Amino acid sequence: MSRTPLSLRARLLLVSAAILLGFVVLTGAALDRAFRASADAAQSLRLEALLYLLMGALESGADGTPSVPQPLPEARLSVPGSGLYAAVTRNDRAQHWQSDSTLGLEIPFDRQVEPGAQRSAIRAAADGTPYRVVSHGVRWAIGPSPSLLTFSVAAPIAAQGAEIGAYRRSLWSALAVMAGLLLLTLVAVQRWGLRPLRGVARQLARMESGETRELPGRHPAELAPLVANLNRLLARERTQLERYRAALGDLAHSLKTPLAVLRGAPRDERLPAVVAEQASRMEQIVNYQLQRAATAGASQSAAPLALAPLIERLIATMQKVYVDRRLQFEHDVDAALAVRIDEGDAMELLGNLIDNACKWAARRVRVHAERRGGGLWLEVDDDGPGIDEPARLLRRGQRGDERTPGHGIGLAIAQDIALAYRGELRIERNDTGGARLVAWLGQV
Repeated sequence: MSRTPLSLRARLLLVSAAILLGFVVLTGAALDRAFRASADAAQSLRLEALLYLLMGALESGADGTPSVPQPLPEARLSVPGSGLYAAVTRNDRAQHWQSDSTLGLEIPFDRQVEPGAQRSAIRAAADGTPYRVVSHGVRWAIGPSPSLLTFSVAAPIAAQGAEIGAYRRSLWSALAVMAGLLLLTLVAVQRWGLRPLRGVARQLARMESGETRELPGRHPAELAPLVANLNRLLARERTQLERYRAALGDLAHSLKTPLAVLRGAPRDERLPAVVAEQASRMEQIVNYQLQRAATAGASQSAAPLALAPLIERLIATMQKVYVDRRLQFEHDVDAALAVRIDEGDAMELLGNLIDNACKWAARRVRVHAERRGGGLWLEVDDDGPGIDEPARLLRRGQRGDERTPGHGIGLAIAQDIALAYRGELRIERNDTGGARLVAWLGQV
């Protein structure tokens, strides 16, 4: 069973929290270590300073016994257990002096250090307490005879004291508060950063409900390519849907002529031949419209198509459809005229133009075709009343007269085909006042 993937916001929050936690822990550890090192260094400096004060205050008795007169150079040396301890030892004898602060304690002083040498070490007392001990050896020339002395001062190491504990509590409390504030800031920043995505989601919902047709507005640079691709994809989908819808209308319109021929076919021995011919024509129309719905544009690979025989076939069909009108058809198309156009496109284009002329003609329909300007020029004239609003009739569903049978898409189909071949379709008036349908195909 697959689990629901985490949202982008949850993923970013988890990663940010993990990074923040690692940063806080490492920062706290580094600061703690730096503070302990600083405390140890400061303690060493203080002990060294006290060592020199002790040297300056030292006196020797008549027998060479070292002593430090009161008051001591550091008041804490007079307070038992104060945490600061000192001793002076004569190397060649057992005589030595210790501060009052060592009362009842066994401090691990250095007892003998070579003159001129200084030591700084951490030693443990008998009870396990660690001390930092700083010692210095001196050749003492004051008194009846020179003597070798070792000065020692000691204190519990700073890193183990209450001062370090207080610092750590303060440090981790401050880091915890800082981490909480940073986490809240990250949440706010993520909400602000992901706002464009939420906006795109709302726009998609509006598109789904039909309120808009594309994703409007300006978007961040990271989202702009995605939004542009979505808009292009949606536009292609709409175009494809409209193309299929138009193809359904075109298919219905194209089947109208074969059905009319079948309705007017004679009920005699010629009927099977007429039915077979029109059934084949219907099959061609269906295949053509399905192909046209999936693709658009002119085909450079089409074989040259002779127009005169095609026009003659269309005229023969229209004579059957409008047999009761007794229309006169003529064409002046050169038998050698051949163009690179799909046969289905040519049938649809010329068929719709001739059919429209038949609807409005009084008695005569004329077809003309020639090469002109590097393309194909087609003219279909009728002797009818003409068309008053030509631009409106080129839109799908628009008809010149509601009393005339039709669906209002024939000329729109012809215009689509002309545009696919980089041409155009125009509606004009001819010399007799009737309509002239002019189609120019620039890529044949």
